[in-house]
Amino acid sequence: MRFITALDRYILRLVLVPMFSVFVIAASLLVLDKMLRLFDFVATEGGPVNVVFEMLAHLIPEYASLAIPLGLMLGILLAFRKLATSSELDVMRAVGLSYTRLLRMPYLITLVLTVLNFLIVGYLQPFSRYAYNELQYELRSGALGASIKVGEFTSLEDRLALRIEESRQDGVQLVGIFARVADDKGQVLSISAREGQFLANRENRDTIILRLIDGTIVQDAPETTSRVLSFSQHDLPIELPEIEKFRDRGIDEAEYILPELLRIGWNDEVDEIERNPSQATFNYRMVEVVMMMLLPLLAVALAIPPKRSSSALGVFISIVMVVAYHKVNEYGQSVAALGRVEPWMALWVPFGAFALLILWMYYRVAYVPGGQAIGFLETAFAKLAKRVRKLFARRQRAHQLQVTSDAV
Repeated sequence: MRFITALDRYILRLVLVPMFSVFVIAASLLVLDKMLRLFDFVATEGGPVNVVFEMLAHLIPEYASLAIPLGLMLGILLAFRKLATSSELDVMRAVGLSYTRLLRMPYLITLVLTVLNFLIVGYLQPFSRYAYNELQYELRSGALGASIKVGEFTSLEDRLALRIEESRQDGVQLVGIFARVADDKGQVLSISAREGQFLANRENRDTIILRLIDGTIVQDAPETTSRVLSFSQHDLPIELPEIEKFRDRGIDEAEYILPELLRIGWNDEVDEIERNPSQATFNYRMVEVVMMMLLPLLAVALAIPPKRSSSALGVFISIVMVVAYHKVNEYGQSVAALGRVEPWMALWVPFGAFALLILWMYYRVAYVPGGQAIGFLETAFAKLAKRVRKLFARRQRAHQLQVTSDAV
């Protein structure tokens, strides 16, 4: 017998379409939410627009580590829900196919995505986070060529104050320029010009030239009379501020790859204050990856609605459970990093409880005749929906009677 049959290929098609759809939608929502804040941040710092997309590219691994498990679970859940509501699942069960056998292809997909998520969380995400922080630092420090804000005063090393009224041709032509330059001797130059432009200095790359056209210079010096000079062209050298190099990777535990976390977290020569965050981060990443192996069981347990019902309550419950468990892991990591709880206890104990719950739910559906994982919730939800429908129907009848009486 072949390991991959036509039935497995059919289930594969049912899983892949909603899985990729959920993955794209979830990642897009996360990216769009962050994009708006990044555009505002870059605009405030006066940086180029293209840096927004570079920063978003570095955030994709972090968002993928969240979207992959969610897409996997909903892909399997929606596939089995379709089989159940169309009675195809009943036919498969009638010919002797167990739920475990039907999960062969979903588990092959899960293995591939688990390995992919392990590489993302353990190796790619730390480097992308560091690159994101580096771009953020360079944007704030001006290393990305942040432009001078139009209509505002810009100070450079407390010696030069520059204000530009208008910028044309993408910054090539500057209109309405005012500059105030001070030196160590107390001399102050107040310069105003009709227009100007920045030019590169080939002899000294740490200095740029601001070429001013048609303006006036007012020179003030201690114990001397002020002098006023007019010019048709004047070159004002501006020393660029020295920008410190960004720090090395590893200040934050989230920037360490897995081997580095192991080396620091379980090294007796390292102080306990440094070991606890490394151990917490390592256990958090591992428990998030291992949890993916339980998602097919959870998806099947919540995908099968009661007979003669098309309730989608299981879809809602599955999202709530996965998101809530992720938040519990984040809390456990933060508590373990502070040293209040052992990392294995803060992260693996909730995992064990979550795993036992999922196994019990799957057992109820797969091995108990007529069993439902959330049967009591389905019953309560059905009763609530019935009462709501009756309430709306009663209000609609009362409204119709009122309209009829008014017409008479």
